Amino acid sequence: MIKRTVLDATRELLRELGLTTVFGNPGTTEVPFLTDWPDDFDYILGLQESAVVAMAEAYSQAARKAVLVNLHSAGGVGHGLGSLYTAYKNRTPLIIVAGQQSRSLLPHDPFLGATDAPEFPKPYVKWSIEPATAEDVPAALARAYHVATQAPSGPVFVSVPADDWTATTERPMISRPRIRGFAPDPEAVAELAAALEAAERPAIVVGGAVDQDGAVEETVALAERVRAGVWVAPMSSRCSFPENHPLFQGFLDPERGAISDKLAAHDLVVVLGAPAFTYHVDRGRGEAPLPPLFIVSDDEQILARAFEGTGIRATPKLGIRALVDAVGETSRPAPAPLARPAKPSSEKLTGEFVYSTLTDLLPDNAIVVEEAPSHRGVMHDHLPITATDTGFLTVASGTLGYGVPGVVGAALARPDRKVIGVVGDGSSMYGIQALWTAARQELPVTILILDNTEYAAVRIFGDSIGGGKLPGTVLGGIDFAALASSMGCQGVTISEPSGLVPGLTAAFADSRPTLVHIRVTSAEKSPY
Repeated sequence: MIKRTVLDATRELLRELGLTTVFGNPGTTEVPFLTDWPDDFDYILGLQESAVVAMAEAYSQAARKAVLVNLHSAGGVGHGLGSLYTAYKNRTPLIIVAGQQSRSLLPHDPFLGATDAPEFPKPYVKWSIEPATAEDVPAALARAYHVATQAPSGPVFVSVPADDWTATTERPMISRPRIRGFAPDPEAVAELAAALEAAERPAIVVGGAVDQDGAVEETVALAERVRAGVWVAPMSSRCSFPENHPLFQGFLDPERGAISDKLAAHDLVVVLGAPAFTYHVDRGRGEAPLPPLFIVSDDEQILARAFEGTGIRATPKLGIRALVDAVGETSRPAPAPLARPAKPSSEKLTGEFVYSTLTDLLPDNAIVVEEAPSHRGVMHDHLPITATDTGFLTVASGTLGYGVPGVVGAALARPDRKVIGVVGDGSSMYGIQALWTAARQELPVTILILDNTEYAAVRIFGDSIGGGKLPGTVLGGIDFAALASSMGCQGVTISEPSGLVPGLTAAFADSRPTLVHIRVTSAEKSPY
């Protein structure tokens, strides 16, 4: 009789949970997990662990499901921590399985051993463990799945000693369905509905969790029913309201005074699926007053740390549905639509001109993956995202290295849609290794590199606070087209405005992964 191993039991579990696409970069402590790789599993190889985690993160976001990531012991986990931080801030249900040295060697502080492995990724995981025995591994992974996918979702970490996989087990492995979302307290909904009925100029602020929970259509219905202006929360990682809708009002900046200024015209603010609020800069204006505030979130920490307002705990889709059912149609006048800037000049290859051109050429139902911090404000002005299902992906963390791998992960998750990346020259170098994976997987993606030869976001921020002689911001001299070609992708360079339309048109039509190196003028506008 052939005995079932821990590896056998684990693979049975992963099949039942739909975790058969695995992102990884292998090391010796992962060999027992990877041996005799099943034909019905896909292994997506990345050339550096940070890129691996970022690819998996975007895959999970675009597919709206958990994904398994296999990393190497302490060093590999360390390489991936920057992207793991992004996954934590983006609320991404990643299940990180890291190799560990054999249990028999751990007392001797062995080569490639991870000391206190479950502590290493904290606090940016929801839960972490190194199972006490080999037979505990499948149960630990089952729990990890439920912790990762239970609202508010987020990454988890499981360290598995190399010799655990070959141990035998007779324990039954029971797969349970994913834990679903939860509805709000009816009395809290009634209170908010009454406040909306009484308000004369209500506003809704949406965060990334709205789109993550597939609740954009419900949000549109709520805004239309109460005729509320809709703002995007600061540093939101997804598009949670179509930006061409007449009720769309724009983006809130991550600064208390600026938020207060933009919301001052409203007499009630309802925050859906976002912190209230995320700040990045302090301009010394103190605690500027905000209108009366309600915060609907599935995250108890967001609700607890808010300085003001009434908190209602619910997952976004169920919470917004309850509000739609509770409020009646209103006859109050709707706010004026957002005034868009004029179309930019084509005389220079500016960020404004690139984004405006991209708006004209963007394929229907495309997914835009963005990581060009110095051009964020320009993008808001000239590239409205209109898709109501994962039309836009970026980072809520501010950590660089997401853009290029994010395009790869999103394309793997959604082969039915065109995926286009817009990435800064500096940002791209934190995850450029993902180009190799794009070529290996033969993904029909287009990645635009906006090359302004500097870390412009850092330089602009330094200028804004009165700094001078800021070191470490000047780049330049990178041939991105040649770099793409060296990794198996198509490489195109555009240096003149006249080349932009034909260059992008050809790239979007190409079935091969294509990098378009665009030499833009220096960015001067604040990112927000």
